[in-house]
Amino acid sequence: MMTTPRHAEPAHRSEPPQPAGPPPALIRAFALLGRRWNGLILAALAKGPAPFAQIRERVPGISDRMLAQRLQELTAVGLVARNVQPGPSSRTHYALSPHGNALVLPLTALLVWAEDHLPASGSPASDRPAAPDR
Repeated sequence: MMTTPRHAEPAHRSEPPQPAGPPPALIRAFALLGRRWNGLILAALAKGPAPFAQIRERVPGISDRMLAQRLQELTAVGLVARNVQPGPSSRTHYALSPHGNALVLPLTALLVWAEDHLPASGSPASDRPAAPDR
C-alpha cells in the first residue's frame, strides 16, 4: 500500500493573514475625503478660521448651498468647528477642529504627491495616455 506524503503545516506563520479588501479606516477616510469639495474646504480652512463668504472665495466654483451642506457634514463628523459670535450682527466663523488639524499634514503630503505625480491638465505630461491598470 502506497501512502501519500503529508506536508507538515508550520506551527506558526511568520506573516499574519492579510484581510480581504482595503482596511476599513481607509474606506471611511476616502468616503469622507472623496466627496466632492470636502478636501478643498478642509484645505481652505487649513489657512485659518474664516466666515462663510471667505471660505466660498477660497473654494472657487462651489455654490452657497453645497458649501453650507458640506460644512454641516464636516462639522457633524468633528473635523470643523462652528463658532457663532453673538451680537447685533452675529457672525459665524468656521475653523478646523483638533481632529481637522490632525489632517493638515496628510493633506500637505497628498498635495506634494499630486504636484509630483498628477500633471495639471493641458500640460505636456497630461497628454500622455495613462498607464494601464495592473
